[in-house]
Amino acid sequence: MTLASPPQTKPLTGEELRKMNAYWHAANYLSVGQIYLLDNALLKEPLKLEHIKPRLLGHWGTTPGLNFIYVHLNRIIKKCDQNMIYIAGPGHGGPGIVANAYLEGTYSEYYPNISQDGEGIKKLFKQFSFPGGVGSHCTPELPGSIHEGGELGYSLVHAYGAAFDNPDLIVGCVVGDGEAETGALATSWHSNKFLNPVYDGAVLPILHLNGYKIANPTVLARLSHEELESLFVGYGYKPYFVEGSDPETMHQLMAATLDTVIHEIKEIQEDARNNGFTKRPQWPMIILRSPKGWTGPKEVDGKKVEGFWRSHQVPFGELASKPEHIKLLEEWMKSYKPEELFDENGKLIPELAELPPKRTRRMSDNPHANGGLLLRDLKMPEFENYAVEVSESGKVTAEATKVCGKFLRDVMKRNLESRNFRIFGPDETKSNRLDAVFEVTDRTWEAEIFPYDVNLSAEGRVMEILSETSCQGWLEGYLLTGRHGFFSCYEAFIHIVDSMFNQHAKWLESCFDIPWRRSISSLNYLLTSHVWRQDHNGFSHQDPGFIDHVVNKKAKVIRVYLPPDANCLLSVTDHCLRSRNYVNVIVAGKQPALQYLNMEAAVKHCTKGIGIWEWASNDRDSEPDVVMACAGDIPTMETLAAVDILRQNFPDLKVRVVNIVDLMKLQPETEHPHGLNDKDFDSIFTTDKPIIFAFHGYPWLIHRLSYHRTNHANLHVRGYKEEGTTTTPFDMVVINGLDRFHLAMDVINRVPHLGYKAAYVKQMLQDKLIEHNQYISKHGEDMPEIQNWKWSY
Repeated sequence: MTLASPPQTKPLTGEELRKMNAYWHAANYLSVGQIYLLDNALLKEPLKLEHIKPRLLGHWGTTPGLNFIYVHLNRIIKKCDQNMIYIAGPGHGGPGIVANAYLEGTYSEYYPNISQDGEGIKKLFKQFSFPGGVGSHCTPELPGSIHEGGELGYSLVHAYGAAFDNPDLIVGCVVGDGEAETGALATSWHSNKFLNPVYDGAVLPILHLNGYKIANPTVLARLSHEELESLFVGYGYKPYFVEGSDPETMHQLMAATLDTVIHEIKEIQEDARNNGFTKRPQWPMIILRSPKGWTGPKEVDGKKVEGFWRSHQVPFGELASKPEHIKLLEEWMKSYKPEELFDENGKLIPELAELPPKRTRRMSDNPHANGGLLLRDLKMPEFENYAVEVSESGKVTAEATKVCGKFLRDVMKRNLESRNFRIFGPDETKSNRLDAVFEVTDRTWEAEIFPYDVNLSAEGRVMEILSETSCQGWLEGYLLTGRHGFFSCYEAFIHIVDSMFNQHAKWLESCFDIPWRRSISSLNYLLTSHVWRQDHNGFSHQDPGFIDHVVNKKAKVIRVYLPPDANCLLSVTDHCLRSRNYVNVIVAGKQPALQYLNMEAAVKHCTKGIGIWEWASNDRDSEPDVVMACAGDIPTMETLAAVDILRQNFPDLKVRVVNIVDLMKLQPETEHPHGLNDKDFDSIFTTDKPIIFAFHGYPWLIHRLSYHRTNHANLHVRGYKEEGTTTTPFDMVVINGLDRFHLAMDVINRVPHLGYKAAYVKQMLQDKLIEHNQYISKHGEDMPEIQNWKWSY
């Protein structure tokens, strides 16, 4: 690895330096104004308490550094005609990025009421962290943003996700030193092992060390220059240091460093694109060490502020009780000399307005930051061509995800040339039976490859790293910049990205109300290796609760699908890959399992999302005595097995079998756009008959979704009740009471007319449970009648 030598030149002329420093001052002025001011935006009269917001919200500490970087990236964009977007990792850097979008003119183009004059600046200030205004982060309402940063740790994976398959794009990614302490960010540095300089763009990480978090020093800021250099060389980067506090010196050093690193990036790409990929390059990065709260008050009330954690949020408040603080604020804002930055009408003076790039070269108006502008439909094969032949329901066996893998293989194949589809997962593509995709592509791998390695190459399009957060972050960045993806994961461990899902869902939810934000491809999860077939791995691998977490989000964003067999999984997967602006969660098993519907029936069933399975029911032309409902592949099998037992022992019992693919059908249509109206729901589930519901996940979720319904009092749900261990597949359902025997006993207990004549059958079912326990204790596997069960009607 080569160590970076500090650039020695001073590339900025005196005039360039003066203008860039003034532009930086303008951004800083607008940033402070957003945090503090309600009126008197250009300080044309003495500052008074009534000019100041009653509640001071926002963060100053990181903002001047973000503004400093922004003005320098603008210079390099113009100099090189570079395609670039800006990701601000520090969580509350919103005022700075809003200020820069405003100075570039983009903000006023998207929001004409925020005009390029004094009145517009006043409105810009008032709206920040104000009721009915904008948030303090880089929210979706901010042009140029694909990363909100409200939760720290994901800036760098978002940046790499944006760079994949974007060969002309450089993503400037500012990593805050507080953010750098998160586990997600620490893993993100390894993303450089997956970036192909032939086909991908580049990420320029800028680690911003300003020394402090909310009230403590940051770990990386207290490392020596040598230790930091060793750390990032070890990560595979070539770090350049820009350190200091004197503006003139820092401007020259930053400009020279950027000239150097952009040149190195171009050299890496040119060599790879002319000569082919030969080895993983040492990508450059910048470590910027500047004071926290740079250019702000150095002391307040005799206490250190600039260069200390006290500048992290609002450097000082108590303006109503401390008039001297109003004077201090006025002096601080006037130190930027706004009268030299804006003309009499409040418009940025022409010589500064000429500094940023124009049109879509502006980072605040780059189309990659509004990915729907670039989105192109996938070229999709006909999913019906991958159908499992089902001539008789419940008698054919197939592996659902293996079948789906062949479909995904051909989705990948059809889109190789356009390079707009990738599959993501934490080292589980093969384990989850999707390995057919390796017939047309490999895993992405830029590090060393040994002769005996398989399915690894620099050109691979399956992204695997044993970090769910990295996979999620890459995928989010990929989708937000206008591409398509698919994420498969073990069901129990998708919880690792719970909070990342939260943030993405909130982003999508906000975008529904932003007319200029174009629709992006949905985030598609396939959760497999699920709770009911993790008997061999034990309790740690048994958790279906991600569904509950997802359902907490607003109905216009989330969709949950539980296809019971391979043909339904094909139909659902095709639908999800074509959808926009959703988070789709598909739960399906990977083990050999019974198949129920031929393709024609599967398409109809999945299109409706819920339906009576007439072939498994015997209540046509009569009222059912009981409704047997099921959602999920294993609950469906256990329900059918229970129906089999009931029909053999009670031939006159009228049973209706209802299968649910689209879980949101259970909600009223007033709660979810997929929800059934009350009339249709009552028609399927009846208004007065017992409903025995076998559910893939936690039982209370079904009650939560359907508590408004007429017949809710007769609804009895069985599902996962946090009983898990290392055992047999069937014992997993037994210990949770989801097995066929418990389901059949529920019917006996809840259908009144079965009465005393059912006592012998109930005793037989109890005996079967005893036999089961004895058998697995002796043989270590399930009874043959369980393993070999098939639908008998």
